[in-house]
Amino acid sequence: MKRLEGRSLIVGMWGNLFMGIAGVAAAILSNSDAILVDGLFSLIGFTAAILGRRVSQTADAGPDRIRPAGYAADEAIFTTFRSLSLLGLVLFAITGAIMNIVSYASGGAPKPLVFGPLIIYFAVIGVTCFLLWGMHKWAWSRTGKKSDILRLEATAAAFDGVITGAAGIGMVGIVLLQDTALSFITPIGDSIIVLILCSTVVTRYFADFMKGLGELAGVTADPEHIAKVRRTVRPALAEAEGVLTDLSVMKLGRTFVVTVYYNPGRPVTAAEVDKLTLQLEHDLAPVLPCDVFVLPSEYGRRWPDDLNPKLNPKGLPEG
Repeated sequence: MKRLEGRSLIVGMWGNLFMGIAGVAAAILSNSDAILVDGLFSLIGFTAAILGRRVSQTADAGPDRIRPAGYAADEAIFTTFRSLSLLGLVLFAITGAIMNIVSYASGGAPKPLVFGPLIIYFAVIGVTCFLLWGMHKWAWSRTGKKSDILRLEATAAAFDGVITGAAGIGMVGIVLLQDTALSFITPIGDSIIVLILCSTVVTRYFADFMKGLGELAGVTADPEHIAKVRRTVRPALAEAEGVLTDLSVMKLGRTFVVTVYYNPGRPVTAAEVDKLTLQLEHDLAPVLPCDVFVLPSEYGRRWPDDLNPKLNPKGLPEG
């Protein structure tokens, strides 16, 4: 998994660097804001691929002296700030497009587009984006669809390709409108293309950002994951003659953290708790990648109000 993921990210890194340099150069030569956004998008992708490859190499590492909870959170941190950087770029592009349109409506004259460099750019970059998307998608599928890094990079490559293709179609439309009744919009056609394209994806990147932020905040996992875990742990707990008092499931990067609050109803040894924990990890391995924690408790994840030290400092359990 790490080898496929790392190889895909290396190719994506150099592909994004090539597209970023080509995009900035083409934007300078053609006076196109849409192409500049495309180039900046690719340069951010180049930086993200470098960081993503480093994260992918350590995401599965277990707890150690420096990171007692392991390194699974690194992937959630990466995807959260990767989504935030994409969201920031999209909002920057929308703001710039609106300012260009307002300036034109106020009498300003935008620089005319130079179409020569754009033809070669659209052809080369469109094919590159398609190849990167296909490679990331294939690697994501081959690694069990567990890598949020590859999923996000595939989405980014697809959006980059959509921007490039739609911008190319829009440029052709601008040329065709020059001698028609709609010729008045051709000077700002580039900004209109940016505004439409970015507006269609801003909600997607915002959703990805909120998803990553939720993982970092410890938000509970999706109901279907909780249901799978609950069905899987019941046989082992029944065999141990205990009662499940509570269950929490949180997603953190490509790993789930499962906490089983278990009332054995009798004195148990540390060895018994370890044995039950290992049994549950073996049972859950085919269902989802997770770390399991078994906590003997008759209350669950939260103390009752009459025992909670924050609410009742003098409250103590009987006995």
